[in-house]
Amino acid sequence: MDSSQPPPFLESFLGRYNSPSDLANSRPYVTLTFAQSIDAKIAGRNGKQLLLSGKESMVMTHWMRTMHDAIMIGIGTALNDDPQLNTRHLPPRSPNPAQNNHDKPYHLPRPVILDTYLRFSPTSKLLKNYQQGVGRRPWVFCADSLDAADVGDRLASLEKAGARIFRISGTTEDGQLPLPAVLQHLQGLGICSVMVEGGARVIRSFLSASASASSGLVDSIIVTVAPMFVGEDGVGYSYESVPDEVSGFKQIFTEVLGKDSIVGLVPI
Repeated sequence: MDSSQPPPFLESFLGRYNSPSDLANSRPYVTLTFAQSIDAKIAGRNGKQLLLSGKESMVMTHWMRTMHDAIMIGIGTALNDDPQLNTRHLPPRSPNPAQNNHDKPYHLPRPVILDTYLRFSPTSKLLKNYQQGVGRRPWVFCADSLDAADVGDRLASLEKAGARIFRISGTTEDGQLPLPAVLQHLQGLGICSVMVEGGARVIRSFLSASASASSGLVDSIIVTVAPMFVGEDGVGYSYESVPDEVSGFKQIFTEVLGKDSIVGLVPI
C-alpha cells in the first residue's frame, strides 16, 4: 500500500459524505470504527489498551481521521489509553511547489470526549498537545445535572487547561449521555462528520441506536480484524445484545492491509 495517499477503497467509501443529503441537516455523518481480534475483543482486561492493528491498518485509521471533522471517544478510552487522536503515523508531506503544500499539515479532527461525570484529566495528552500548539482544543460533553459544588474544581481545572465544556440535558438508564442530543449539538457547532473510535460502551450505544437506516445514528462501520485471539479476559462490544441492529448493516467491501482484514458496512 502507498502510505503517501489514502487507500482508494477508503476514499471511495467515505467520499459519499461529500454528497448533499437531508441527513446532514439534522446531525453529522457518523463513521463507527474499531479494531477487534478474531474473537471480537477490542480491549484487554478492565479495558486495558490492546495493540491490535498492524502498521498498515494503523496508517489507514490515521488517514480516516483526516477525512472527518471530529473524532469521538468515551471517557473510559480517554482515561485508559490517554490517546492523542492525531495523524502522527502519516508520512511527512514532500514539498510540491505545483500544489503549494510545502509543510502543509494534515487536517486534524476535533477531539470530542463523552464524559457524563466530568472525569477527564486536565493533564491528558490531548490537552498537553493543545497547549503546545500541536493539537486541537478538546471538546468535553458532560451531564448538565452535575452539582456545581461537586464538580466546580474539576470544571475550573479543565477549562484552565484548555478544554471546552458542553452540558447536555438528560442521561440514559446506564448513565450515558443521549447520543442524538450530542450529535445535534455538534451539528450546530459546524461539525458535519464524526469518526467514533470507541470504547466498548460507546460502540454498544451507537449500535443500539441504529435499528434502521432511517432512525439509526451510524452511516458507516469500518472494522479492522486482527488475526489473533484475546480470550475470555478481553472486553468486547457485546454484539450479542443487539442482534437486530447488527443485522441491519450490509458489507460493502473487505480489504486486506498487511496482516489485518478491513471490513466496511453501511445500513441496509
